[in-house]
Amino acid sequence: MTIDFLRRFFLPCFFPSSTANTTTSTTTHRPPTTTTATSPSSSTTSSSTSSRAAATVAPPRPSKSMVIGTIFGNRGGHVWFCVQHDRLSTKPSLLLEFPISTNDLVREMRNGLLRIALECNPHRPDLARCPLRSVPVWTVFCNGRKSGFAARRRAGERVRSVLKTMRCVSVGAGVIPAGFGSGQHSGKGSRSEELMYMRANFEHVVGSADSESFHLINPDEGPGQELSVFLLRSGLGLDR
Repeated sequence: MTIDFLRRFFLPCFFPSSTANTTTSTTTHRPPTTTTATSPSSSTTSSSTSSRAAATVAPPRPSKSMVIGTIFGNRGGHVWFCVQHDRLSTKPSLLLEFPISTNDLVREMRNGLLRIALECNPHRPDLARCPLRSVPVWTVFCNGRKSGFAARRRAGERVRSVLKTMRCVSVGAGVIPAGFGSGQHSGKGSRSEELMYMRANFEHVVGSADSESFHLINPDEGPGQELSVFLLRSGLGLDR
């Protein structure tokens, strides 16, 4: 796999000329509001009725925010997924090592759609109530196919060096030359292979205590890669 091949599928997600406007144009999406005229005699009754109905019928809205997501890995190594709230910080809020190789990731992205679902076993007492981001091991499904197990990691020396190098990158994809970094989690062959990365804004959605997801935001709402990572406390897919 060549560098041009990587960029052919990673770079169409981004438009460098509009990078500066990414944060302001991809924040919260609010549904349009409408107003309806009512007679004075019925306004009190209708408002109280609608408020009771909304309180009993409408489900709680998921919490949404924007974070910085970075996917990186050596050509022959595993893919890492890093979540940051501040791109200048070298301490990620979430760091996962996927069992998927960089080559396989690019192959899955050829069709423009990539869904990575991470599921933990809710029947284990130590995992039933702990925060999702504290789960140490996950079962991974890539586009519906079981791909192995992912692990939550701490940012070691090499990961922090990678994040320092990419501080000036807000949105984009590229390659860091071979021989970069060493130390913890360097991986076999990492010193002789180039490190490829993709960084973008992701919409972080917290549905409940048992579900979170990260969805890649394409700048200016243009067409591009559809990539989502799901964290689920569910046993539905563990036996597939």
